[in-house]
Amino acid sequence: MSAMIRTVTLNPAVDRTVSVARFAVGEVNRVVSTRLDAGGKGLNVSKALAAIGAKSVAYALLAGAAGRFVDAYLERLGIERRVLWIEGETRTNLKIVDPVLDTHTDVNEQGPAISAAELGRFEALVFGELEPGDVIVLSGSVGNGVDPGVYAAWTARAREAGALVILDADGAALARGVEAKPSLVKPNLEELERLAAERFRSGPGEAPDPGAVAGAARRLVESGVGAVVVSLGADGAIFVAPGLALRARGIPLKAASTVGAGDSLVAALALGLSRRQALGELVAPAVAAGTAAAAATGSAPLDPALMASFIPKVVVETLEETK
Repeated sequence: MSAMIRTVTLNPAVDRTVSVARFAVGEVNRVVSTRLDAGGKGLNVSKALAAIGAKSVAYALLAGAAGRFVDAYLERLGIERRVLWIEGETRTNLKIVDPVLDTHTDVNEQGPAISAAELGRFEALVFGELEPGDVIVLSGSVGNGVDPGVYAAWTARAREAGALVILDADGAALARGVEAKPSLVKPNLEELERLAAERFRSGPGEAPDPGAVAGAARRLVESGVGAVVVSLGADGAIFVAPGLALRARGIPLKAASTVGAGDSLVAALALGLSRRQALGELVAPAVAAGTAAAAATGSAPLDPALMASFIPKVVVETLEETK
């Protein structure tokens, strides 16, 4: 029997995705098409899980009219959720997709200020329902005014409660979070480079050195992190756990949007952990989920049939790690 997956989103958003041919800075640009989606990394994980027929409970701080849009959007998808309403207005993030130049530009708002009292009530909401064996996903920015150590504190509390923790963050929230030894950490390449204070590419646009990436991930595992999955965009992903170092090559695809691809990968990982599957079993479905999400417009949920078609196309190889 699978444990419950609980996603936490401290800084949700309305994702407004616009298509602009030959987007140019400093000039008037004409929008070809636009769409609105509920966004925020934890909510994207719950959206992907719902798309593949898996249950989750989504915890989110919402505010104002934009927050009501997000809540109604999740309701339409049938996602079970626990919402704490706060003062202010949920942010709106602008995603500019240029289908001619094949570029994706994000303009993200900061989001409403979160008071200590609101954060405390939200923490009580999350941990009041957490059960031993559950999988909790802590992902995305921590929100305006929140100490970046919040994920470390919540990771420690979740572990004490007997839950498994997936951490997907950046900057100080990631650096401090890994010290609490999550069950799995999912940085992308840039986030790992910042965390390790090291470059894994010989130059801009170059593919990373997979052995060096795996070596940096191994150091995190040796520090007490259960497993590390590094998403590499079009270059696939690297999976490292005790006794395991695998690389999954990317599946060739012209991305419709890069928003939510990493979150869909996390969704597949969370589902596998909830079923107590070994990390090696999750490589193909995780990469397939991320690729299917990249084929979706905006931050729309992935197509489960497309994900299923990608699974047998994932090429996996054992890595030689370099320090």
